[in-house]
Amino acid sequence: MPDIYSQTADLVRNIFDRRIHTPAVLEAERYFPQGAEFAGSWEAIRDEALTIAGSLHSVPRFHELMSAQKAISANDGHDWRVFVLKAYGHDVRPNLEKCPATADLIRRCPSVLSASYSFLAPDKHIPPHRGPFRGVLRFHLGLSMPRGSDGELGAILWVDGEPHRLADGGSLLWDDTFTHEVLNATNDVRIALLLDVWRPEMPADMVALSSLIVAGARLAAYVNTASFSS
Repeated sequence: MPDIYSQTADLVRNIFDRRIHTPAVLEAERYFPQGAEFAGSWEAIRDEALTIAGSLHSVPRFHELMSAQKAISANDGHDWRVFVLKAYGHDVRPNLEKCPATADLIRRCPSVLSASYSFLAPDKHIPPHRGPFRGVLRFHLGLSMPRGSDGELGAILWVDGEPHRLADGGSLLWDDTFTHEVLNATNDVRIALLLDVWRPEMPADMVALSSLIVAGARLAAYVNTASFSS
């Protein structure tokens, strides 16, 4: 029997799907032009993420932050750890203070609702799943993207069935309500910066609904601030 989170996510997706018809992968130049600033500063962002990785054991696993996501985070015995910098508009100040260059970029970009470093352990597989609503888009910036024994990029992100292998400094803007999955088929931790950004060009009613959803998520993030801090 579907849980309340899944039922609610399905309902919200259905509402947005009737009003928004963009593809799974979108042009960053149109939908998130500020992404170029993050991509242009990827080395500074990477250096801060690597510092956090130096004490990775203290960074929470994703399902420790969101228990509803246990099926995709705690599915195979390999860690997916997430260092949250901002959650639905709520700044996680202790974490931002550890990453001043990244924090400055986030502060200068008000369309960023959430920001985090994602650390995928070797052999970690995040199974196919979908995000809850289309009012935000996901910007994915590769920071330390490991290669396999064959020398090829070994971390794969599938979005709507299409594989994407991002190199260091590579980026992708996509709609996470489309089915997606991730595999780190290497012996090294894969590190990426994940941003959730406001979707532009929405109909007025979808903007209003998105604002309500984000306000509720922001309240939940405020209540859970202690669990986000590392």
